[in-house]
Parts: sequence; C-alpha cells; structure tokens
Amino acid sequence: MAVKLFIKEHLSYVVFQVALTAFLLVLFWLDGFRNVNTAIYAIAISTLLISSFLVVRYMLRRRYLAKIVVLPTTMEDALQKNSKTSEYAITERYFSELYKIYQHEVQSLYATQSRQYKFMNQWVHQMKTPVSVLELLLQQEEALDKKSVHEEVERLRRGLEMVLMHARLENFSDDMQIVQIPLKSVVMATVNDNKRLFIAGRVFPDVTIEESFIIMSDVKWLRFIIEQFITNAVKYTFEPNKKIYISAKQQQHQIHLIIRDEGIGIPNADLSRVTKAFYTGENGRKTGESTGMGLYMAKEICDRLGHQLVITSEVGKGTQIEVIFQS
Repeated sequence: MAVKLFIKEHLSYVVFQVALTAFLLVLFWLDGFRNVNTAIYAIAISTLLISSFLVVRYMLRRRYLAKIVVLPTTMEDALQKNSKTSEYAITERYFSELYKIYQHEVQSLYATQSRQYKFMNQWVHQMKTPVSVLELLLQQEEALDKKSVHEEVERLRRGLEMVLMHARLENFSDDMQIVQIPLKSVVMATVNDNKRLFIAGRVFPDVTIEESFIIMSDVKWLRFIIEQFITNAVKYTFEPNKKIYISAKQQQHQIHLIIRDEGIGIPNADLSRVTKAFYTGENGRKTGESTGMGLYMAKEICDRLGHQLVITSEVGKGTQIEVIFQS
C-alpha cells in the first residue's frame, strides 16, 4: 500500500522522465543518430538521476507512508513521530499544536458544561424549598398568609434571576454596554428593589454616597452584583436591627464602592475561596441556602467589566466588600 501511494504521488516524475526520453530520441533522430553513444548516455544518466531521486525520497518517506495508509484509532496515532525531513517535521509540529488547541477547546467546553450542569442541579434543589412551602401554604384551611407567600415568591424570583444572569454570562461580550452611570442612583434603585428583603431580615441599609460620583460600567450587571452583595449581607446577619453600610469614596483616579455588614463574618480559611464556583464555605453549610455561585458570578462580572473586587472580613464583626472603579 505504501509503495502504491508513493507511485501515485510521484507519477508526474515518471511521466516527465518518459517525456524527456522521447524528447531526446526525437532530437537524435533529427540529427540522424550520428552520436548514438551520446544519446544512450544522456538517456541513461537522466533515468539514473530520476531513479536515484525517487529511491532516496521513498526511503525518507516509507515509514511516514506506512503509517498514513493505516487508519488511526486515536488522535495520538494520527500524529507522526518519525519524520525525516524538515518539511514533515514542520507539518507534524503544526498538527501537534493544532491538536493541543483542540484539546484545550474541548476541555474548556466540557468544564463550562459541567459547571452549568452542577449549577442547574443546585439551583433546582434550592428552588424545591419555596415551591414546597407554597404547596403547604395552599393546603392550609385557614386564611392564606400573604406575607409568607410573598416571601417564597421573592425567593423564586431571585433564583430565576440568578439562573438567567448565569446563562447571559456565557455571552457577556454581546450583552455588555459600558456607559457613564451616577453611582448613587444605581445603588438607591437596587436598595429600593430589595426593601422586602431588608424588612424580612430586619436589617436596614445606610447609604452615604455623593451625587457627583460618576462611574463607567454596565447598569444591569452592576445592579446584579450589588444585589448579590446586599443579599449575602442580609442572609448572614442573624441579629435583628443591624445595619448594612453602603458608602463610596474617591482615591486618586478611582472610585471605591464599599458595602459593609454587621453579620457573622467569613472565616479566614474560607475568605480566599469564596469567589470560587460552587464554594459554599462554613457559613453556606450552616444556612443550607448557598449555591456558591453569587460571589463567583460577581467576581467574574467585575473582572470582565474591568472593576476590582476586594473582600475583607472578621468573624463575629462582619464583612466588607469593596468594588473599585477606574475613572
């Protein structure tokens, strides 16, 4: 098979030699074959040169040809490791790099799908709780507790928003619009949208932001990350009548948005990992309500928007989250 493939590949050389021989014979025929020995030498030398070239070329390529006529069973088998010429070495190196890129893309796709699958599993598990509570409320014979229903509906709404934003995060570059934003107006709008959360948790916001602070960001994504920080602050503040302090300051060419709570704080062992996907930490395991995706998504969004996220915490005193905007 290798020989047949080689002959097919180099058939043009054989045709060229036949044509050259015919051309030489025609020339010597027109000359009356006065120098027969010269004609024989010319044909023999040209034939010898072509034959030598083909033999050497075959010897260099025989192992390569022997491999490619056998269908590979794995991608590694398809990558030749025994090239003899610089041309083949470059070709093999090219395909080897192409295979590495292919592997990287496949692994990235697999990691994304695995992350989405895990997120959806956790999300579905968490959404079972408010659905079960609503079912129990509807089964009660006494008057429906509208407050409880509203709380569970709100939990469902937050869960749906989380899964929607997670899906949109995969196409972030197509879903981003950077504009000038008055920081205080965005913060106040987000706080007002979460009034029921504050009331239910008996935690109250204290907002101190100057009207003049203008930042460059995307409104919907910024509101989403602020809501994540506020939700976490309320969730992990167990004592009633505590406050969440939301302030801002300007340092050189940067504006710092600071959200500080008086909650239980984050243990030092968890602090460096709270922005990892699906990491719930000690506090999340206590409440049983953490997906480990809120701070992960917030960090991803901040990175893609060009904002810096800094989290500091002290157990028993609270957590401070700082978002740094470049002005």
